[in-house]
Amino acid sequence: MTAESNNRIGILGGTFNPVHTGHLVLAQNALEAFDLGKVLFVPCFQPPHKEGPELASAEHRKAMLEAALEDDLRFEVCDIEIQRGGRSYSVDTIRKLKELYPESELIFIIGADSLPELHLWKNIHDLLELCKVVTFCRPGTDISRINPKDIRLNPPWPEYLLKNIVSGRLMDISSSDIRHRIAEGMSIRYLVPQSVEVYIAEHNLYAR
Repeated sequence: MTAESNNRIGILGGTFNPVHTGHLVLAQNALEAFDLGKVLFVPCFQPPHKEGPELASAEHRKAMLEAALEDDLRFEVCDIEIQRGGRSYSVDTIRKLKELYPESELIFIIGADSLPELHLWKNIHDLLELCKVVTFCRPGTDISRINPKDIRLNPPWPEYLLKNIVSGRLMDISSSDIRHRIAEGMSIRYLVPQSVEVYIAEHNLYAR
């Protein structure tokens, strides 16, 4: 790790409902690919585009993240969206993080499925000015087939975003599948850290 990397912070936001092994692998990929000093996991309080009875409380989702990251000093839970309350918008979070880490370069981590939706994000052009946005694709994804026109943003942002796409060792695990397995009484071992599995069982989360 270089001295410069200590001032480079990865930002990984999401519902983490629940956090799973795929999230941790993604964060590690980003840390290695961009020589990050650390990665902040930012659980939202209320996501702008996801609602429903399957969303565990912010307190539970934060606690599961803390359990998952407890033994890895490279990763931290950042609860600023939970403290702020209301709907969580990335641009507001990045502005606050710029205040908290004025000397750091912020690297905002997204998945390839978010690229065609970025034009719907609040003040997306402001967000792109505030931080570096990097996109991780699943192995086997043909990056050349991603068309700049599909990223419906003003120039030069489509080309900029396409230059910052990385293929990583991503795992085919989803929180929705984990919730389904729990509801059906199926095992989630190895899909989530053991500490998260124990927490879910102790608090009877996602069960029917």
